[in-house]
Amino acid sequence: MNSQDKRIPQTAPLQSATFSNPINAEIRRAAATGIYDIRGGGAKRRVPHFDDLLFLGASISRYPLEGYREKCDTRVTLGTRFARKPIELDIPITIAGMSFGALSAEAKEALGRGASAAGTSTTTGDGGMTPEERGHSTKLVYQYLPSRYGMNPDDLRRADAIEVVVGQGAKPGGGGMLLGKKISDRVAEMRTLPKGIDQRSACRHPDWTGPDDLEIKILELREITGWQVPIYVKVGGTRPYYDTALAVKAGADVVVLDGMQGGTAATQDVFIEHVGLPTLACIRPAVRALQDLGMHREVQLVVSGGIRTGADVAKALALGADAVSIGTAAMVALGDNDPKWEAEYQKLGTTTGAYDDWHEGLDPAGITTQDPSLSARLDPIEGGRRLRNYLKVMTLEAQTIARACGHNHLHNLEPEDLCAVTMEAAAMAQVPLAGTDWYPGKPGTGY
Repeated sequence: MNSQDKRIPQTAPLQSATFSNPINAEIRRAAATGIYDIRGGGAKRRVPHFDDLLFLGASISRYPLEGYREKCDTRVTLGTRFARKPIELDIPITIAGMSFGALSAEAKEALGRGASAAGTSTTTGDGGMTPEERGHSTKLVYQYLPSRYGMNPDDLRRADAIEVVVGQGAKPGGGGMLLGKKISDRVAEMRTLPKGIDQRSACRHPDWTGPDDLEIKILELREITGWQVPIYVKVGGTRPYYDTALAVKAGADVVVLDGMQGGTAATQDVFIEHVGLPTLACIRPAVRALQDLGMHREVQLVVSGGIRTGADVAKALALGADAVSIGTAAMVALGDNDPKWEAEYQKLGTTTGAYDDWHEGLDPAGITTQDPSLSARLDPIEGGRRLRNYLKVMTLEAQTIARACGHNHLHNLEPEDLCAVTMEAAAMAQVPLAGTDWYPGKPGTGY
């Protein structure tokens, strides 16, 4: 090499941004197997989220509340529109629907115990109501899904609310999956399915084709339950303005809106990563639909999909939600992806924090499995205690923020308490870009 060659920078070859190592690996996997990839969890791509928003704490223009002497209320009532017995919760954080089948019976019991201790509700998920969950849940929401697995009128009447699931954030427009290895004798009996055979849930309800039929179905459910309990309608975040408006016009007491960061037990990876809207992009259009109909706060809005901290809770409420729902975070609180199982995660070809093959039923933490030897690892009493602690911390964090902004109730948080640190988040949340009074698309600005 001559002296001139030494002056030429020696750089590593650049890899294509389009055909990256993960993309190439997926192409090779698809070519070798002829099967699309299935996994659990939510979207792994980075999209605008609550972390891109900041609160504007009080100083001179607003007066903060003293945390040790002035109260900040957290209570919320869901189902005030038509139900004779609305659900009254101590905190605005609920547990999302996760089925027995996807989760172990021990995990379902732990969720019920933890939610009850925190003064909130849990939700059945697909596949029916287990005695453990009903027995340990003071407030239980029964999901009514397209599959109708495990559905019976007696359990509908035993529920404290009914959630009609039209869509889910991780797979709007698609159905879920439960592989045969997780369909045990008990799961098969509850769902009226053959043991050990792969199951795919329907993507739409068999007895309606549009919002008029949804209205009839809601009336049918009200008749079955004597108009006692609230009827929720859950939609995946795709067209939040119109879906919220149609759910309200069909007679819903509560609208549950699930963004793409929401998890799932099992579906196609292409669904999880490429269908739906970020949770942050869903809230303001849904709130606008409620406001346009004169129903904001009369029909409650519950937001889910990637809620992790009290700050996320406070931001969702500031944007107009009445409550939030958590799923993946609740599983982590129970012990999912715990580093103490690292050696076993590695045997499965993954690592702590990255395990998402929940459909395989091999979860070392005993949460997403029907293997008795694995599910026995989860103590429902200890799991419930951990979930209760987590919910308590989230609530305290949200209260701290509300007090710092000068509010004595979490529902008094408002968009004016927020600013955005990215253009995308400013546009989605419709709050000013930090240091300005402008956001993209602000009415009257022309841009």
